[in-house]
Amino acid sequence: MTKTLVRAARWSAAHPWKAIAGWFAFVALCLGAGLSVGTHAATTEDYRIGEAGRAEALAAEGGLEQRAVEQVLITRAPGAGGGRAVDGPEARAVAADVSARMRKLPEVRSVSAPVRAADGSALRIAVTLKGAELDGKKHVEPLLAQTREAAAGHPRLRVEEVGGPSISKGVEALRSTELARTEKIALPVTLITLLLAFGSLAMAVVPLLLALSSIVAAVGLSMLASHLFPDAGVGTNVILLIGLAVGVDYTLFYLKREREERAKAPGRLDPRAVVELAAATSGRAVVLSGLAVAASSATLYLADDVIFSSLATGAIVVTLVAVVSSLTVLPALLAKLGERAERRAESRAARRAAAGTPTNSRRSGRARTRRWRGGRVTEAVLGRVEKRPAVTLGAATLLLLALAAPLSGINLTDMSRETHPRSIPVMQTFDRLNTAFPELKATHQVVVRDSADHADEVAEALRALAREAEPDPDLAGTSRVRVSPDGRITLLELPVPHHVSTEEARSSLQRLRDTYVPRAASALPGAELAVTGDVARYADYPEHQKRQLPLVVGALLLVTFLMTVWAFRSVVLALAGAVLNLLSAGASLGVLVAVFQHRWAEGLLDCTSTGSIGSRVPLFLFVILFGLSMDYQVFVLSRVREAAQSRLPARQAVMAGVRRSAGVVTSAAVVMVTVFASFAALHLIEMKQIGFSLAVAVLLDAFVIRLLVLPALMLLLGEANWWPSRPGRASATNPAERPLAHVG
Repeated sequence: MTKTLVRAARWSAAHPWKAIAGWFAFVALCLGAGLSVGTHAATTEDYRIGEAGRAEALAAEGGLEQRAVEQVLITRAPGAGGGRAVDGPEARAVAADVSARMRKLPEVRSVSAPVRAADGSALRIAVTLKGAELDGKKHVEPLLAQTREAAAGHPRLRVEEVGGPSISKGVEALRSTELARTEKIALPVTLITLLLAFGSLAMAVVPLLLALSSIVAAVGLSMLASHLFPDAGVGTNVILLIGLAVGVDYTLFYLKREREERAKAPGRLDPRAVVELAAATSGRAVVLSGLAVAASSATLYLADDVIFSSLATGAIVVTLVAVVSSLTVLPALLAKLGERAERRAESRAARRAAAGTPTNSRRSGRARTRRWRGGRVTEAVLGRVEKRPAVTLGAATLLLLALAAPLSGINLTDMSRETHPRSIPVMQTFDRLNTAFPELKATHQVVVRDSADHADEVAEALRALAREAEPDPDLAGTSRVRVSPDGRITLLELPVPHHVSTEEARSSLQRLRDTYVPRAASALPGAELAVTGDVARYADYPEHQKRQLPLVVGALLLVTFLMTVWAFRSVVLALAGAVLNLLSAGASLGVLVAVFQHRWAEGLLDCTSTGSIGSRVPLFLFVILFGLSMDYQVFVLSRVREAAQSRLPARQAVMAGVRRSAGVVTSAAVVMVTVFASFAALHLIEMKQIGFSLAVAVLLDAFVIRLLVLPALMLLLGEANWWPSRPGRASATNPAERPLAHVG
C-alpha cells in the first residue's frame, strides 16, 4: 500500500496542474453523472417494517393502501367576531368554493363532503391526492395555492390546509433553511480554526476546499448509488455532516505531517520529497482511517431499513471520496504551496544576509520542536498520565461509565408529526385541526385477506370487532369497513383520539392486537389478519430497531477489531480499541439520554423534550461514532508505531506518538465539534439529537480517550501492546525510513 501511495503522491507533486485539473474534472463528472440519471427515491414499499408493514402490503394488494390526504380547515378568523361557531351562508359558500377548486385539480383523486366539528367551531374537507402516499408532497403545492386563493376571498373566516404532504413540505423547507444557516456558521468557524492551526490562509483554505469539493462529488455519486440503495431523503444530510468533518480531518492529517517533515529538515528537502514522506506516513493513516469509517458505516445495511441503507450509502461514498482527494490532488497542492514557501524563505534569508542579520537556527529549531511536541496544556496532561497511568486509567474509565449510566433507561420512540417544531406554520394548523377533530389524531387499521367467497363473513366479523371495541375510550369514533373490488381484502378503520406518541394510543394498539383481533380471527379460520395504521407504524419501527441492534453492534465490533488487527498486526490493540470505542460511544449516548429525555436542558438547547430518543438516533450514532473514533485511533497508533519502529523503549514510544499526534487530533476535534454542534442548533429534534451527541462524542474521544485513557492503558501494557507481533525496526523497504532520494 505504502509504495502505491508514494508513487501517486510523486506523480501528483510532479504534475500539479494536471492533478488539480483532473480532480475538479472528476468532481464535475460525478455530479454530472448523478444529475443525468437522477435520484431513485425510496417508495412506500421500501418503508414497510414489522406487522404494520405486512398489513400495508395486504391492503395495497387490494387497492386499499393509505393515500396522501390533505384537510382544508375552516374556522372563524381571529378578531372577526360572531363567536367561535362556523355556520351560515358564508361558511357554506367557502366550503363549496374550496370543494369546487379542488375537484378541478388533476392532482386530486377525491374530495369529501364538509364535516362539522362536534362543537361547531370548524368545518373540514378531506382532499385525497392521486398516486402513492409518499408522492403527495411532490403534488401538494397546487392544492395549497387554491386554499390560499379561497382564503383571500373570505377575510372573516380562516381557511387553511394541513396534512401529511403539506407537513412534509414544511419540514423540508425548514431543514433546507437551517442547513443553509448551519453552513454559514460552520464554514467560517472551520476556516478560523484551520487558520489558527496553520497560521497561513492558503494552508487553511486547502482542507475546506477539498472537503467541499468532496461533498459535491459524493452527492453526484450518491445519486448513482441510489439505483442500488434507494434514497430515503436523508443521504444529502449525512454527506454534508460527515463529509465536512472527515474531509477536513484527512486533509489536516496530511498537511500537519507535511509541515512537520519540512520543519525537521528546513531547506534540505525539496517540496516534492516532503510530500512523498507525508504520503508514506500520514497517507497510509488516512487510507486506514477512511476504510475503517466506510467499513463501520456499511454495518448499517444490516439494520434492514431503507433509511439506514441511505445513511450508510451517503457516509461510505463521501468518506471514500475524501480519502481519494487527500491522496491525489492534495499532494499537488502541497507541492505548489511548498515551492511558494521555499521561495519566500529564500527571499527572507537573502534580505537578512543583505542586512547583515544572523539567523538564529537554534531558536527556530526549538520552536519547531515545540510545534510538533504539543502545547503546554497537552504536555501538562500527558506528564501526569506518564507519572500515574493506573490512577489516570481508573479515574477516566469511571467518568465514562458514569456518563454512560443513563443509557440503561433509554426510551426509544419514532418521532411522529406532533414532535415537529411549531415554527413551521402548518404545524399550528395541525394543532387547530386536532383540537377541533380529535378523531383525526391517529387511526388503527385491521386488514384481513381471505377468499372472495368469504367477503361478507369477514366484513361482519370486523364490524363485530368494532362493536366490541366501541366502549373502549381509547378507540372512540366512527369506524369504517372497506372491501377491495375483488373481495379478497377487507379493511377496518378505527379512529384513535390520541396522538401516536401517547401511552393511551400505544396501549390501545396492544389491546387491539392482543384481545380484539384474536377474537375476530377465531371466527375467520384460514384468514390472514394484521394491524397497521399510524400507531402501529410508530410502535413497530423502534421494536424493529431493537431487534436489529445486536446484529449491527456485533458486526461493528468484529469489523473494527479486524481492521485494527490488519492495520497494526496487534490483537491487544484491536481488543483495547473496541473497548475504548464502546466506552466513548456509550458515554456520549448516556449524555444524550440525560439531556433529551428530561426537561432541564430545553431552554439551553431551544427544544421541547419528547421524553424519548428518536428510534433511529442510537443505531446511527453508534456506527458513526465507532467510525470517527477509529479515525483518531488509527492516527495516534500510527505515530506510536513509528516511534516503536525507531527502537524507542515502549513507554517512550507511547508518549512520543501521543505527543506528536496531539496537535492534529486537537485541531481535527475542534473542526468536528464545530460542524456537529452547528447541527445541534437545528429545530428538528432528531437532527438536534444527532448533532449534539456527535459533538459530545468527539470531545470525549479526543480529550478523554486519546489524551488520558489510551496512553495510560498503553503505558501499563508496555511491549504487550503489539502482541503477537513486535514493531521492531522498520524495514529498509519502508519509504518513511529510506533516504528521500530513493523513496518509492
